[in-house]
Formats: sequence, C-alpha cells, structure tokens
Amino acid sequence: MAGTTTGHEGTGATALPHPRVGGRFASPVPPGTGWPGDLADATTPVATSADEVAALAAAAPDLATLGAASSVCRACPRLVAWREQVAVTKRRAFADQPYWGRPVPSFGDDAPRLLVVGLAPAAHGGNRTGRMFTGDRSGDWIFAALHRAGLASQPASTDAADGLELRGVRMLAPVRCAPPDNAPLPAERDTCHLWLRRELALLPDARAVLVLGAFGWTTFLAAARASGWSVPRPAPRFGHGAEAVLHRADGAAVTLVGCYHVSQHNTQTGRLTEAMLDAAIAQAWAAATRA
Repeated sequence: MAGTTTGHEGTGATALPHPRVGGRFASPVPPGTGWPGDLADATTPVATSADEVAALAAAAPDLATLGAASSVCRACPRLVAWREQVAVTKRRAFADQPYWGRPVPSFGDDAPRLLVVGLAPAAHGGNRTGRMFTGDRSGDWIFAALHRAGLASQPASTDAADGLELRGVRMLAPVRCAPPDNAPLPAERDTCHLWLRRELALLPDARAVLVLGAFGWTTFLAAARASGWSVPRPAPRFGHGAEAVLHRADGAAVTLVGCYHVSQHNTQTGRLTEAMLDAAIAQAWAAATRA
C-alpha cells in the first residue's frame, strides 16, 4: 500500500493534559494516543507525496478510513512545518494545552444531506482542537447558526470531546492543514483535492453544499468537475446567497449556496450578520431536503 507508518511522533517537549479528558499529550498529538475523535493509530499509513495521497484516498472504502489517512498526511512540507511549529509555539492563551497539530478531518453526519465547505483549519482553532471550526470565533458563529436551525445539538464548540453532534450536516475543508497566513498554495490545494474528491464519492446522499467564501466556492467547483460532475460553463460566480446547480455523474442534482465566510473580519465589520448567515443556512437546507 502507498504511504508509510513513519512520521507519527509528537514533537512538543512537554506532554500536557487535554482540557476536558485529561491525560497527557505531546504536541503535535501522535495518532492512537487517546485524543477524542482521533480516527488514526500508529499503523495508519502516512502519505508523503501527492501520488501517495491519490493512492490512499482511492483505496479508502469508507469515511473512517479516509479520515484516518488524511489526518496523518505529510504530503505538503510547508504545511507540515507550519502546523507543527504552531503546535509547539502555541498562543499564550492556550500555552497550557496540547495542540493537535495535524490535518483536521471532516466532521458531522456520515450520511448528510447538506455539506458545509470552508477554507482550512485555523492555526489556533482546528489545528489546536483537532475538529473543524472548533475553538475559534468562526466556529462560534457557524455552530450557533446551525443550532438555531436545528442542525446542531448545541450552540457552542470548544473541544473535540464537548459532545457536539451535527444532524444531516457534514463539514469539509478543501485544505485540511492550517496554512501560513491562511493562504494555501495552489499545489497544496490540488493535493488536498484528492481527499475531498474521494469524500464526495463516499457521500452519495448530499444534495446541497453551503460554501463559505470565494476560495471554497472555486475549489469545490474544481473538485466537482474533476470528480466527473456536470458543472455549468461559464463557472457560476460566488456571492452571498448565490445559487448554482451541479449534477453528479449519476445525474443527481446538488445545489451550491454561497455564503460570506464566518471570519472575524466579516462578522466584526458587519459584512456577514447573524440574519444573513441564518438565511443562507435556511436556503441551503431547503435545497438539501427538496424532494
């Protein structure tokens, strides 16, 4: 099989307790050491190139296997170096916590009708907690809105052991590692596409996608086209409330709904309000559940 099982070692000098479950974890967190929600273990193969990502993704028979393999990926050296550097240096507010410091797998329902697609994990959010949109202000916004819509079990998301569940919704990131300056390179995006494309194939019931931001919109269209989906030409343009209908290879329609990203810049400046976010989620959920 492609990939190796090396490169799992944590690099942090001091093992620290998880804020909820305790224990002692190095930073980054080695797989199979008890971190809540960790799908990988010490035997999970590690991709170190785009070719190995392609082989491991194609061979994944289910979401759990795909999530495990993607969560130990080391195919992009710049992203590996950055995510692990952040995990070791930390933010002062979280200096007493271990950092996940690995790619962040998708989160939510295994048979969703609605997908939520963003950009990449935040350096001190998902890269710290090991769960998408968890532990940062962007997550505070999106999970509170999903809870208001009846699609999340609770309004807050603080760590991977807080009991949060999504109903009919799954969150995916086009890039699974926290990138420097929140800006992945094209080659990094294209390599991570391979995980995304396989995941889309394993989610046949999805009928709508809420896309947060222009990067996620463009990236999702490219991944859909590469997966054999029918994508309108010229490509649909991103905008808040924009809607486009794609078709899977089997003919099933999937509706994309655009939404400004739940970034601090957008929410603090009023470019994205709670009412706007609620409306976009309602629009996407209506498309997802349309007969």
